[in-house]
Amino acid sequence: MHIEFRHLRTIRAIHHCGGLARAAEMLNITQSALSHQIKGLEDQAGVELFVRRSKPLKLSAAGQRLLRLAERILPEIEALEAEFNGLREGSAGRMHIAIECHACFEWLFPVLDKFRKTWGDVDVDIRPGLAFDALPALRKEEVDLVVSSDPEELPGISFKPLFDYEPVFVASSQHPLARRDFVVAEDFRSETLITYPVERNRLDVFTELLIPAKVEPAALRQVELTAVILMLVASNRGVAVLPDWVVREVRTSSDYVTRKVTEQGLTKRLYAAIRDEDADKPYVAQLIRLAREIPVRLQRSADALV
Repeated sequence: MHIEFRHLRTIRAIHHCGGLARAAEMLNITQSALSHQIKGLEDQAGVELFVRRSKPLKLSAAGQRLLRLAERILPEIEALEAEFNGLREGSAGRMHIAIECHACFEWLFPVLDKFRKTWGDVDVDIRPGLAFDALPALRKEEVDLVVSSDPEELPGISFKPLFDYEPVFVASSQHPLARRDFVVAEDFRSETLITYPVERNRLDVFTELLIPAKVEPAALRQVELTAVILMLVASNRGVAVLPDWVVREVRTSSDYVTRKVTEQGLTKRLYAAIRDEDADKPYVAQLIRLAREIPVRLQRSADALV
């Protein structure tokens, strides 16, 4: 028995339309051509695929089997066709990214490295979204995607969830708090807190812990580079709270300890903000898909090493 994709589309169309005339119109062929196709398929199968003289036209048991095959295979074929069309029509474009999260470079570079291998003709640029208002820039088409942990209701803008992460406490293995299973807000009153040089409302340790508890650390030291933060922490010059993807490599180091922030731990979510009109662009969808998969893979590999 030789079954072609057109046979599967025919079975599906007749089932959905309930008759030959409407199905022929949907398939853009004549009714006589459709009837001839059905007869040929039934001759091949050796069984009737439809219950004759039924209104609307119904599939027989054998026809139902063929319909189930069509509904399983055709969506995959159609998705593949759409992907290939996207490759042909959207192989070039612009993806300028603004980052409201200072530490996001740690996972974004692996994402972009994977992205460029498929979308080499897409112009990629990164602009730290800390020196300008990233979301207004997105609406004005100055950037094309904003990585943010603070979704907002904005006309024409969609926030696509990427992945959850845990802000974790990092200290020298010689620090007194290293003996704790977790830390709480009060523990920071006597500590030098080392952070990135950004406003407090963009730091998880303040928004999720210290500000609600009305706790001020003994001192605040701002450092631009993650590597320098970790070096200062290892030297017992202060403590830090960093996203779990940042500390994945130091969890096995004897110089540091990582601990939960509060007994239950903290959970935050990152989002990709894009313009609604760009949602169907294939390279935009691919970048978001990679930004969901690769950081989670990095997190799992780090957990496996602990």
